[in-house]
Amino acid sequence: MTGTPTHCPYCALQCGMTLDGGAAASGVPADGAPVRVAPRDDVPANRGGLCQKGWTAAELLTVPDRLTAPLMRRTRDAPLEPCTWDDALDRTVAGIGRLTAAHGPDAVAVFGGGGLTNEKAYQLGKFARVALRTSQIDYNGRFCMSSAAAASGRAFGMDRGLPGPVTDLAASGAVLLAGGNPAETMPPFMRHLADMRDGGGALIVVDPRRTATARQADLHLQPAAGTDIALANGLLHLVLAEGLAAEDYIAARTSGFDAVRTVANAYWPDRVERITGVPLPQMREAVRLLAGADRAHVLTARGSEQHAQGTDMVSAFINLALALGLPGRPGSGYGCLTGQGNGQGGREHGQKADQLPGYRKIDDPAARAHVAAVWGVEPDALPGPGRSAYELLSALGTPDGPKAMLLFGSNPVVSAPRAASVEERLGALDLLVVADFVPSETARLADVVLPTAQWAEESGTMTNLEGRVLRRRRAVRPPDGVRTDLEIIAALAGRLGAPGEWSTDPGRVFGELRRASAGGIADYSGITYARIEAEGGVFWPCPSEDHPGTPRPYLDRFPTPDGRARFVPVEHRGAAEDVDAEYPLYLTTGRVLAQYQSGAQTRRVRALADAAPGPFVELHPDLAERLGVEDGQDVKVESRRGAATAAARVTDAIRRDTVFMPFHWAGEGRANLLTGTALDPVSRMPEFKVCAVRISA
Repeated sequence: MTGTPTHCPYCALQCGMTLDGGAAASGVPADGAPVRVAPRDDVPANRGGLCQKGWTAAELLTVPDRLTAPLMRRTRDAPLEPCTWDDALDRTVAGIGRLTAAHGPDAVAVFGGGGLTNEKAYQLGKFARVALRTSQIDYNGRFCMSSAAAASGRAFGMDRGLPGPVTDLAASGAVLLAGGNPAETMPPFMRHLADMRDGGGALIVVDPRRTATARQADLHLQPAAGTDIALANGLLHLVLAEGLAAEDYIAARTSGFDAVRTVANAYWPDRVERITGVPLPQMREAVRLLAGADRAHVLTARGSEQHAQGTDMVSAFINLALALGLPGRPGSGYGCLTGQGNGQGGREHGQKADQLPGYRKIDDPAARAHVAAVWGVEPDALPGPGRSAYELLSALGTPDGPKAMLLFGSNPVVSAPRAASVEERLGALDLLVVADFVPSETARLADVVLPTAQWAEESGTMTNLEGRVLRRRRAVRPPDGVRTDLEIIAALAGRLGAPGEWSTDPGRVFGELRRASAGGIADYSGITYARIEAEGGVFWPCPSEDHPGTPRPYLDRFPTPDGRARFVPVEHRGAAEDVDAEYPLYLTTGRVLAQYQSGAQTRRVRALADAAPGPFVELHPDLAERLGVEDGQDVKVESRRGAATAAARVTDAIRRDTVFMPFHWAGEGRANLLTGTALDPVSRMPEFKVCAVRISA
């Protein structure tokens, strides 16, 4: 099929697809036929495959409640009503001016999203620091892979999802995947693991549930929720005890091993089995498979990262990979399965509270000077680090917190932990402005709603889980009355009198991003739109236009001061909130095949809503029998923060001491009404993956 080549709007695999329909309005070509999707076979990530979400992605363009005009409340308690763009923008700027005059620039906050293009993420970070001069900016990617980013940074000096092209996995002899379920979250990824297994390789899955991915594994380790550090340290103990460590590699390419060896010595098999519930023979088999492979990978995902000790959990698995000599070895390494579509690029260029473009630290004087020069401001004019995502959301409307928020590409009323409290804080703001294409649960709380263009209606770049920068191409015109995020940001910056250029052209913005990132860890300065199109994507870092890009960044040295990877000793601490007599069960949360993130997109696609119509609670048959619960019966799940109600799904795929809920739905089945708010001290990741609950029929 001929048409516009682009990429899927959902996960970080960024599957290639083609859209037909030309430059038609509202997702409908001139002949009245809807836009059609076809997979591309020239994109290595998906090789001609798509999941159900990708196949139905074009339906997002014509959902019945698509926003096509700004909405505004005339008074605090009035309903949202259509208004003109001038009225909406003037109301926004007037509110910003009033609140900053009274409380200072940090009275206004910005919250972004991991689905924004690199251009929009960059411009949003610049807008916060230059137009608003606020330090209060973060994004929902903090809830995604921030723990893996922090652990990778301290081990390797750099954070990038995979250690090489995803196609490297097919030649692996073994892959250990901790806390990931790509069979449901990014199904085309499973092709690479299937190719590995067809070639004689082994898949090892670490997960408290027997997920769709675990069912395809050669070995499934099923630890108690929150015990991954103990398990990884126990595996490392066996590597050392059985003489399987890569001693030459450790001596030549790492530092800090002695401290980690001392810690690992205390995780003898019987102790680890008691903590995790994983039998010793399974642990031995996992070590044998990893150590016996010529090429191997250790991968982590949200199940091992969304914890109050998530950074240390990832570090424990990185230590295991380093002891086996995997990182920096061709076709081997440690990697993270990035979740959101641009979770990688979204944090590299300025949406995080502590970062500037190019993955620079905002409190680094040299970084501030470089970026300020690109932006045409003085370094001292840039604010310092602000609050992380949950800390920012929980401070809204408090005496010392922001009084206004501008929110792009996120739905925290559903996706944030302790969601009822977050909803309350959003309601306490003097001004909430939401840019979205549908009336999401968060948009319905807003004082001003700005209708934005969708993925197929705009151009830009995305960075997938490989670190490959890709082109998103506009295939259809947005509906009349809709503006792109770049147009919205430019209009607000102009009304605020912000210095510098605020282009609405993605190509010009990307050119500025290249200059701002130059010399940083995530250096995009050598990447151009023309190169991306000619080469099918370019891997960062790419410091010049004649540089080939860096598909495998650690082959010669690690980007640390001494060029060595760093072992980091970590100890098992358990969940921040453990079970007790009052709340005797662990709750873990996650995703299902037909839904995505907060569900604001997928719940509006009929085929996906039919496939996964509502929330459920997964519990073991023994637990169901003890509670007198039948399959399909509504049950109440309570934590110390709230209660949710959903249908029971009785299955032996879950541990007896654990229940599972997906988090895609609003209403009384909202899983994040229950989740805890303990934060990782390094990454500031909330503990989504384990809290104590009780169940009643």
